[in-house]
Amino acid sequence: MSDYNQNPYGAPQQRPQQPPVPPQQPGYGYPNQAAQPAQSGYPGQSGYPAQAPSAYPAQSGYPSAPPVQGYPAGGYAGPMQPSNGMGTAGLVCGIIGAVCSLLVFLWFFGLILGILGIIFGAVGRSKVTKGEATNRSAATTGIVLGIVALVLPVLWFAFFASLLGLGAGL
Repeated sequence: MSDYNQNPYGAPQQRPQQPPVPPQQPGYGYPNQAAQPAQSGYPGQSGYPAQAPSAYPAQSGYPSAPPVQGYPAGGYAGPMQPSNGMGTAGLVCGIIGAVCSLLVFLWFFGLILGILGIIFGAVGRSKVTKGEATNRSAATTGIVLGIVALVLPVLWFAFFASLLGLGAGL
């Protein structure tokens, strides 16, 4: 046996076990991969100092790109948000149309906004029945106020016609 396998007392000495060294990636590690480190006087040790394994990969001069995340299979993008805009627009047009129809000098705007309130409210109600919206009461109120905005100018004309006596000659 050789001298380094036995201790001075004559009992055989075991070689210390070293963990396997992972292969170096190109560009990292020793400048010349073909060069072997110089052997020291102790068995199983190289001439290079031992380095603790790093939890982080070796850094280059450029920042790394963020991880790429694709879309899930099937194109599912999450729960769909309700589109309550048409019912809300019907409600707003119905309210403003009814107020304009109450005022005699804005009856024309009341008619136009009443028609828009009925249209937007009807589209909003159809979206509710399809499950795309959640504001059934706002859309219904828009339809009702749109009808009110259409009826009020007719009532105003009937009232003024009766005051002026235009209906008596018919």
